[in-house]
Amino acid sequence: MTAPIFATLGCRLNAYETEAMKELAAAAGVQGAVVVNTCAVTAEAVRKAKQEIRKLARENPGAQIIVTGCAAQTEPETFAAMAEVTKVIGNTEKMQAETWNALRVPDLIGATEKVQVDDIMSVRETAGHLIDGFGRHRAYVQVQNGCDHRCTFCIIPFGRGNSRSVPAGVVVEQIKRLVDKGFHEVVLTGVDLTSWGADLPACPRLGDLVMRILRLVPDLARLRISSIDSIEADEALMGAIATEPRLMPHLHLSLQAGDDMILKRMKRRHLRDDAIRFCQEARRLRPDMVFGADIIAGFPTETEEMFAQSLKLVEDCDLTFLHVFPFSPRKGTPAARMPQVKGPLIKDRAARLRAAGDAALLRHLSAQQGVSHRILLESARMGRTEQFTEVCFATDQAEGQIVTAVIQGAEAGRLLV
Repeated sequence: MTAPIFATLGCRLNAYETEAMKELAAAAGVQGAVVVNTCAVTAEAVRKAKQEIRKLARENPGAQIIVTGCAAQTEPETFAAMAEVTKVIGNTEKMQAETWNALRVPDLIGATEKVQVDDIMSVRETAGHLIDGFGRHRAYVQVQNGCDHRCTFCIIPFGRGNSRSVPAGVVVEQIKRLVDKGFHEVVLTGVDLTSWGADLPACPRLGDLVMRILRLVPDLARLRISSIDSIEADEALMGAIATEPRLMPHLHLSLQAGDDMILKRMKRRHLRDDAIRFCQEARRLRPDMVFGADIIAGFPTETEEMFAQSLKLVEDCDLTFLHVFPFSPRKGTPAARMPQVKGPLIKDRAARLRAAGDAALLRHLSAQQGVSHRILLESARMGRTEQFTEVCFATDQAEGQIVTAVIQGAEAGRLLV
């Protein structure tokens, strides 16, 4: 028997939870299994999950295939019907030691029901898993899970449940341990990060958590926050952007569209001008701030004029890193019942958005020539600036360290030293 093989699809949070599952599986003595941690963000993500399962089954004949993650949570019957799959586990169950204790191979088949997926909406507590060191030189810390909002295109709340937060004291203690282990950079992650604290006593905000971390962990060199909903950015967070150089000048924004009518049909909580105003204010407070953004191409009812507003948002918000999603309907969401944009149009609009993103990145890279940057080395010859721009070195550097270097040029979406 061999140690389990893990495959992760989707977001950083999934990758974080895969690391936690590895620890749980090892402690339980699970062997001879293949674990696929799936994503449900789009119909394409579900298709890729099924493709990955079949591929891993071919490559590992006789292995027990365990499927978990958001797609397993939202569509357990889909995966249970696959001949290759032995067990389907929900997002709550995958974080429980007793689940893995019950999965000791060879007693896996027939030991329990094939589908072990409970109602995630009934979950109120935060997951108890804490791992110290996911990422080789940059550590990721999960501080929040779930989402209370119901955007019309999104299935994720049904995969993750309602919003719940890790208490600030627990987060601070974990980050202290990470710094003691030699990590120079920590990234706060969650499903709906700016909702952190709403379920905790006194209802603290994300900015309060950021300020507390920076105050109580003075040896932490760099703190990053992952994707946020800009309309929920609180006063303390804006204060941290303005005054805390250890908070990195890079924000990934959940914008989704640039047209007000589409934003309303998405059931987003911001309008176009709100997004522009936030970016202008954040850059006023921190002139070296750069933005990434999620934008959906071809949302139902989107006309060419509406799409043009999303395309123009790249310039109006001065975005640098674009994550483009061609719209695909998710069964069970309101958007799936709206009048759909034709597939070729969606593909064309996604390509035009990506081209705008490529041009925006090129402008950013060109502006960095001759500029001195502090770069965290992720490998001997690759690191990232404080703005999260990738940098390639011509000679080997000390991995895991932060070095200062002057940018000499750019190539293939990367800076060169």
